[in-house]
Amino acid sequence: MTIETEEDLKKLQIIGRIVALTIQEIGQHIRPGITTQELDDVGKCCLERHDAHSAPRKMYNFPGTTCISVNEEAAHGIPGPRVLQDGDIVNIDVSAERDGYYADAGHTFLVGASSEADQRLCRAAQQALLEAIQAARADQRLHLIGRSIEHVAKHYGYKTLRDLGGHGIGRSLHEEPSFIAGFFDRRDTRRLKEGQVITIEPFLSTKAHQTQLSSDGWTLLTPPNNRCAQFEHTLIITKDRPLVLTSLDT
Repeated sequence: MTIETEEDLKKLQIIGRIVALTIQEIGQHIRPGITTQELDDVGKCCLERHDAHSAPRKMYNFPGTTCISVNEEAAHGIPGPRVLQDGDIVNIDVSAERDGYYADAGHTFLVGASSEADQRLCRAAQQALLEAIQAARADQRLHLIGRSIEHVAKHYGYKTLRDLGGHGIGRSLHEEPSFIAGFFDRRDTRRLKEGQVITIEPFLSTKAHQTQLSSDGWTLLTPPNNRCAQFEHTLIITKDRPLVLTSLDT
């Protein structure tokens, strides 16, 4: 969607903050020994407390409130009995709706005593998101987002998952532009527009360029022993720095 009224802005800011608070609250409970279902329950309670609804459950009947993906799972992991172990890497992706407006964000957490390699992967993914946000300006080519992400990934020696990326959002979870690549695609000549609402979500990977769908019909997997890190924000495009809706720092 494109922002048209002050009400649009206010309600997007509200749901953006709720999503950010939910990720923060789940993150405070991450530790070895907790199950992904228990973490999802934390997210469910947080959304309910703020009169918000799980977007993947509402729109796609996803079997969870949030998406929780561990280690080789890249995205759309189903919360369940899996117990987090010391040294795991876990992605929390929260998308939610309130009053007809949607926001979406993700954060990768390290469980317990983490390796320097996993810490470096997460730092790189966070940097990729920050640099991609800097590249997102009204009237600029959409592919500059992907170029920024790929540049950071290559600098650190990582790959980008080419079948996952950002998207438009606002009045629905997924809107136009339907796919915002995390790599440079010169053929993509679309331009960003002032007031446009999008997500940016780099997926950095140690080995894989692609994912495969799990037998559960939801979870997107990379090969065994691969590690993934994803960070995501919902933002509004302006002529200058975008307005980030899913950060508690703004």
